[in-house]
Amino acid sequence: MALPLTPARTGWPAFLGALRAPAVAIAITLAVAAALMINPIFSPPFTVVLGRTLFLAMVLLLTYAAARAWPVRWLPHWLAPVVAIAAAAPLATLAIYLMATGGDFGAILSMERLSGFVLITLCGLVFGVLVALGATAREREALARSQALQFELERSRFETEALDARLSLLQAQVEPHFLFNTLANVQALVENQSPHAADVLKSLIAYLRAAMPRLHDEQPTLGNELALVRAYLELMQMRMPDRLRFGIDVPAALNTRRFPPMALLTLVENAVRHGIDPAEDGGRIDVGAALRGNTLTLWVADDGVGMDPRAQPGTGLQNLRARLAAFFGSPATLQLDERSPRGLRAEIVIRT
Repeated sequence: MALPLTPARTGWPAFLGALRAPAVAIAITLAVAAALMINPIFSPPFTVVLGRTLFLAMVLLLTYAAARAWPVRWLPHWLAPVVAIAAAAPLATLAIYLMATGGDFGAILSMERLSGFVLITLCGLVFGVLVALGATAREREALARSQALQFELERSRFETEALDARLSLLQAQVEPHFLFNTLANVQALVENQSPHAADVLKSLIAYLRAAMPRLHDEQPTLGNELALVRAYLELMQMRMPDRLRFGIDVPAALNTRRFPPMALLTLVENAVRHGIDPAEDGGRIDVGAALRGNTLTLWVADDGVGMDPRAQPGTGLQNLRARLAAFFGSPATLQLDERSPRGLRAEIVIRT
């Protein structure tokens, strides 16, 4: 996209903005420098010459500010101040000499006054045009930086929206997966005419009432995730009270950290389904977290049957890796390690 040819502000705000202290200081400095340059060839005292150059500098500054604030449509944006200064310099110098001669135009035509008129006009033209061109170049650089920053902010916003959309899609895939697996467990109890079926179903309803509002939290936290994990494990413990034990050890200070919904829950569900359920005597699941320096580690460890080397990665773990990447970016990884003598340890490592 091409850079805009007009300033972001016009009218009185732009006019007053061009008359800030730095601009006035530059105009005064140039006026003093011009007076020092031409004073040796002038008969009036230095204070008179300085007064004339100061008056001219202020007029040209006001002209520049007006040309920037109210640009002429038929002139390029960068050319308007140059044309305005070129017209204002001789007119302002003429006004200086008319005031000095009491309005006697003929007196200005004397050789001495005419040469002074030309010198002051030339100083105004040279300094004024150079400063106007320099200010225009700086403004275009500022506009270029501003536009580059705007492009970067837009790009960042689009990337964030894309990640949010991707995360929402992945969560939509995970939630039914979890829900249907849990309902299948309840179905198995009912089919086996287990006396615990009614209690488990009640626990499932209570769990879903607590869990469903949290699945789409805009500010999901680790504390919310741990509440879901605990509810799920209690539900599974009711299904197999003699075969499942569990423990959760997470420092309370970590509860407020942002964490993607159902990330730990996916690992816990895998530990129950693929580790504890197939084991003849069941087992134990431990959920923990620790912060060491800038690295946060969360784990789900079980002493079930372990990992089948022939098994292919399931949909749950594939989605979990994708959700971690979308939520945290590259600093988040998922690792699976076998335990001795048996079992599996799944770790989420987040480097902040």
